[in-house]
Amino acid sequence: MYLEIALLLSGLFILILGGDFLVRGASSIALGLRISPMVVGLTIVAFGTSTPELLISIKAALSGSPDLTMGNVVGSNICNLALVLGVTALISPIYVASDSVKIDWPVTMASSILLFLIAREGFINMYEGVIFIFLLILYLIFLIVKSRKENQRMEELESLASESPGHKTDFKALSKDIGFMILGCIGLYFGAEWFVGGAKTIALNLGVSERVIGITVLALGTSLPELTTAIIASLKKQTDLALGNLLGSNIFNILSILGITSIITEIQVNDLIVNEDMIWMMGITLLILPFMVTGRHLQRWEGAVLVVIYLYYTINVII
Repeated sequence: MYLEIALLLSGLFILILGGDFLVRGASSIALGLRISPMVVGLTIVAFGTSTPELLISIKAALSGSPDLTMGNVVGSNICNLALVLGVTALISPIYVASDSVKIDWPVTMASSILLFLIAREGFINMYEGVIFIFLLILYLIFLIVKSRKENQRMEELESLASESPGHKTDFKALSKDIGFMILGCIGLYFGAEWFVGGAKTIALNLGVSERVIGITVLALGTSLPELTTAIIASLKKQTDLALGNLLGSNIFNILSILGITSIITEIQVNDLIVNEDMIWMMGITLLILPFMVTGRHLQRWEGAVLVVIYLYYTINVII
């Protein structure tokens, strides 16, 4: 038991360091390349923080534990938009960009609905996984092209500036930022692995079902990268990066994690996850829309509402 507790504490510490490095590198690169922090959050940071879910889901599916795979993804999405977003808003009100309302939230909601419709047949096969990956690629291409077009004039000015003697220094700074991001992703991976490894062992010793473990322990553990990254971004007043990371992470969790995992091996889906947990996931995703459009900020009281909802849902699952 002491070893598991040590793994939990060590994992949490490394997660915090990894989140700090990842946010620092990503936000700096966004500024230097004239790419909005929101786009960086929806792509690089979201993929980096979704890595633990991907590895755990593949391992669980291959080992014959599909409830861990689905529970991990669905539970992480609920945790991201209820607990993580709620705690972040409690620390500092989150600014909501217009693209978040017009593009990112609709894609998040559409991905959740698509998963629900496909999972109702009781499994996710290779062909459906290919569809998920194809949709993800289209979405990423759209984001990158849109961002580049919007910042074309700024990039031309940056290109002229790069011809100055200061260009070498800028290149060194970019290399340093990339190094921070790589270290951040490594820290997030090992931190989540240690945390989840310890937590899963403790939970299994208590005789809890795989669905409950996936929805609660694994989901919370693999959402710690998003939580630490979002909190650090919020403390640094980079809340557009925090919101972009969470929306992007949910999109990645469905399209990338389940897409890749189902291509490797067919995923069986528990009826309880479809009829209960996915309903909660879609309901919470729908709930944050009015929070986003009223005042273009997620206020502290709205964050408190989200946290209470997450606590109620978690208690309901365990009981």
